[in-house]
Amino acid sequence: MRRDLTASLIAAVAFTLIFGLAYPLIATGVSQALFPNKSDGSQVKLNGKVVGSKLIGQNFVIRRKNTNTNKPDFAKKITKTPNPAYFQPRPSVTNYSADVTFFNNLGPNNKELMQEFKGYIHAYLALEGPYDPNLHRRDIPVDAITSSASGVDPDISQANARIQAHRVAKVRGLPLDRVDQLIDQNTDGRALGVLGEPGVNVLELNIALDKESGK
Repeated sequence: MRRDLTASLIAAVAFTLIFGLAYPLIATGVSQALFPNKSDGSQVKLNGKVVGSKLIGQNFVIRRKNTNTNKPDFAKKITKTPNPAYFQPRPSVTNYSADVTFFNNLGPNNKELMQEFKGYIHAYLALEGPYDPNLHRRDIPVDAITSSASGVDPDISQANARIQAHRVAKVRGLPLDRVDQLIDQNTDGRALGVLGEPGVNVLELNIALDKESGK
């Protein structure tokens, strides 16, 4: 009995040290040495400040306090509207929160999902329509009205970016051709050359736009 308990205790301590301490330290050390940027979360820095991650999507909005209320400032509701000067990511059911990644998990025939799609379509047309009069419902790319499996996909399709380019070029006073060039420069190709579709990294594209505009 004592021998079994001793052996079990030794095994528990040994495996804890090996897999709970040594292995994580070795894995972290190797990843820091060989892939320092990726192991730190593929952080994107601007003027020495971390502004996001190449792997995590984020929205670009204008925040305003609701002034039509008698409540004190701290209690006023903050409204968020898409900033027309920036490219916008695809919808997210997590509000781009990296610590609770998931998708809506609703079936294709679910009425709630249909209403959600209608809302995304309406919002997309309301934002892009004034800058692209020829835009119709049938022209909207699927990634513009659906969330990704993680809810934090940092990329949008090239088709989505081309549509948004009309708005961004107009608001920023840039030639449309130049905005299209920036889209091409911030497009990631297919994985291994054959997997998936090319994706436009929204954060990096918006940073390039700010540099182009002298911000």
